[in-house]
Parts: sequence; C-alpha cells; structure tokens
Amino acid sequence: MGASVTTPEKTTTLRPVWWNAGVAPAGAMEIIDQTRLPVECVTTVCTTAKQVWDAIKQLKVRGAPAIGVAAAYGLIVGLDETGPSDDAWRRELDGVAAYLSGSRPTAVNLSWALNRMKTRAEASAGRSWPEARAALLAEAHAIRDEDAAMCRAIGAAGKSLIPEGGGVLTHCNAGALATSEYGTALAVMYAAHEAGRAFRVFVDETRPLLQGARLTAWELRRGGIDATLICDSMAAVVMAEKKADLVITGADRIAANGDVANKIGTYGLAVLAGAHGIPFYVAAPSSTFDLSLADGSQIPIEYRDPSEMRAFGDRPIAPPDMACFTPAFDVTPARLIRGIITEAGVIAPVNRERIAAILGS
Repeated sequence: MGASVTTPEKTTTLRPVWWNAGVAPAGAMEIIDQTRLPVECVTTVCTTAKQVWDAIKQLKVRGAPAIGVAAAYGLIVGLDETGPSDDAWRRELDGVAAYLSGSRPTAVNLSWALNRMKTRAEASAGRSWPEARAALLAEAHAIRDEDAAMCRAIGAAGKSLIPEGGGVLTHCNAGALATSEYGTALAVMYAAHEAGRAFRVFVDETRPLLQGARLTAWELRRGGIDATLICDSMAAVVMAEKKADLVITGADRIAANGDVANKIGTYGLAVLAGAHGIPFYVAAPSSTFDLSLADGSQIPIEYRDPSEMRAFGDRPIAPPDMACFTPAFDVTPARLIRGIITEAGVIAPVNRERIAAILGS
C-alpha cells in the first residue's frame, strides 16, 4: 500500500475514498488514511484485496457509506490483482466479495454494495473480463456518485431543524470522511451553515478511538463551523445547561422498525436527550436501512480488540491484562428517536409503517 502526504483539505470537496485512474496499469483505489488525522493528512493507494480489507478493518476508511464505496472499488482491486481470464472472472469475483464482506460486520453498506456489484456482474456474465471490468467500474462509480447525491439531499432535508443561534450535539463522525462526500449528520450542519445560519456544534470525543476529536472536530474547523469539543461524559451537563437544542448522529445500520445501530455511546446519548426533553435525530441514506431485520436485536455487533481500550494512542492507560468489554456499536431503540433524516425526507414518527411508506418495502 503506497502512502503519500497530501493536502486534500485544501480542495473544495472532501472525499475519503476515490478511484485513481492514474495508478498503473489500470487504476486503483485511493483513500485518506483516517488513522493519521488530525496530525497529518495522508493518502494511501490500495492495489490488493488484503490492503482494502486491512484499510476497512483498521478504520483507515470508516463510516458505513464510505465502507460501501470502498468495498465496491475494492472488488475491482481484488480482481485486478488476480488478473482473471474471461472464463474465470465471475467465479473469482465471488471469492473476493466473500473475503471483503468479513472485514466489518455491522455497517450494512458493506454487504449492500458488494451485493449490488454482484448483481451487475450477473448481468455481465458471458462477457470478456475487460468488458465486465468496465461495467463493474461504472457501477462502483455510480455507488459513489449516488451516495454523494443522497448526502446532499440529507443536508437539504434536515437543515431547517437547526435553529438560528442554536446548539447541536453530535457523536462520532458522520461527516464527509464517513461517506463519499459531505456526510450525513454533518451534512445537515453543512447545509445550515451554507444557508447562513449561525449555530454551535458540541462534538463528543467518542472514546475509545476518538473519531469525534480526531475527525469531526477537524472537519468542522475545516468547514468554518463553530464547534466545541467535549468529553463523552460531559454531554449531560451540556444538555442540562441548555446549550444543545437537538442531537444529530449518523447510523451504521437501521432495522425495519427504526432501531439504529451506531457508534458505541449513541444509545446513552439518546437516553440523556430524552431525559432532558431534547429531540434526538439520526441522519442516514436509504442504503443504511436493512429492512430484512425486524428490529435492532438482529443487528450484528462488532467487537474490537481490547488493546484499543487499554491504551490512549500509544500510551498504556490500564493494566495490560485487564479484562475489557469492547462493543464498537450499540443499538438505539426507535422510541427514543424523534426522526430519521434521509434523502427522501424526515421519517417521523419512527416506526415500521412510516419507514415503509417513505422508503418502500
């Protein structure tokens, strides 16, 4: 995996994953290595399936929509690596897809994007590998472009929820770095800011991997939005002192009844918001809904390496053999969610019937 220090923060649009057609011989996937932010902005080129798998597993690329885009491009990377024949490419595609699908289990966009690519492959059955590759690359580009459009639509649908002079509290990172561009939860804030609205964002640091402190804070400062970083344990005080008018988070998977899986700590934040009478919103594209799951109890939850809790960066903060409980996500019940902001509008109230009416079955 090649790495280079670059400055994508100087561009008008922040994109965490893209296809670099200039990489010999026929292009490759390139990402911003989010584990290096905010100290430095480094891009890496992935030319093997293992590099793509590692990038997703190690959170170099992260966020449900961005993982889906990475998986779509990663499928082509994996096939390019094997150099399949015209007769073998379809069979080898299934193997690469199965391998990539095991990188992270909770974000539904991963399997959604791979299944969509497999459907495109089925439509290309019988074609030569160069012809099939062109079709697959076009499909991966479409997944990226459609996600970008959905993120913009989410921002437009939710921007009026943020009052002039108000306060917003957010958790983890659901911005441009978690999508193809612009974001989901942060898209609402970007759209309100672009509309000229003045407001402040309170950013949970989001332990143990600090996606709020490292990524969301970096994004919002880059976007010129007034933001204040807080420890996760300070959220209740922010609410009690009436500094936050609403909470907006992203989502990694949403069940048919509206239960939402998101970064660990989201459920507690929703409980706090309910206790303080503050509306709790989730922003997510339709691709994050998994209507095959009746409720949140069926959402698979990823568990992380205990070493991520025993250390703060490279510094140990707990006994090396200390037992740890390490779910990466939790599930927020639909009853705690005021609305889900999608590209099709705000789903409220959040229930099975309303979700089906907005998104279809």
